[in-house]
Amino acid sequence: MTSNLDEFVTANAPAEGRERFELENSKLLDVDVADGLLAKVGSMVAYEGDVSFTGVSSAEGGLTGFLKEKATSEGTPVMKIEGEGSVYLADQEKRIQLLELGADEGISVNGNDVLAFEERVDYEIGTIGSLGGASAAGLTNVFLSGPGVVAVTTHGDPLVLEPPVSTDPNATVAWSSDLSPSIGANRSLGDMVGQSSDERYQMQFDGNSGFVVVQPYEEAPGQG
Repeated sequence: MTSNLDEFVTANAPAEGRERFELENSKLLDVDVADGLLAKVGSMVAYEGDVSFTGVSSAEGGLTGFLKEKATSEGTPVMKIEGEGSVYLADQEKRIQLLELGADEGISVNGNDVLAFEERVDYEIGTIGSLGGASAAGLTNVFLSGPGVVAVTTHGDPLVLEPPVSTDPNATVAWSSDLSPSIGANRSLGDMVGQSSDERYQMQFDGNSGFVVVQPYEEAPGQG
């Protein structure tokens, strides 16, 4: 199916939405910058208006180690976006999930999967366990607490599970604030796939409440 230039421009123009966070499609996010925004470096694909970008990676900025790169001590800087206008964000064609957190709600997200969040959202950086091998430094996660909107990315459509459940760390995207995962090893999986494989390590979520988000894709450590 072909279209002339006018049809192409009209069909793919930004939607005239009223929400601060608007999905132009499942992989492209349009955000009104007015009240301040924090976003993953490299996620900006375009912007309109008078907008400034400031790298945030110092202890004073609170985001040291926000996103780990290949399990080293070097944090990938996060950018603070300010001004008047709109910014368009995307991350390697991953699907974008928009979550509205209430004042008493929180979620812990794999560092690779945080795309952006409102400046008013509180955050805390942490690591989960030690996975051995290539993942010896553990998993970097970001605890986000409301109120405010956060944008999380997934490879494909996510699946939300209830505990108790064990998940592949490289496929685990997020979990509710009332859960505290531990790292365990399944010896039978280790015997089947080989001792060098990280697949024998799992994140274990116990309890009778909360949720865990997984994706149909295993992200290698340091992969966005």
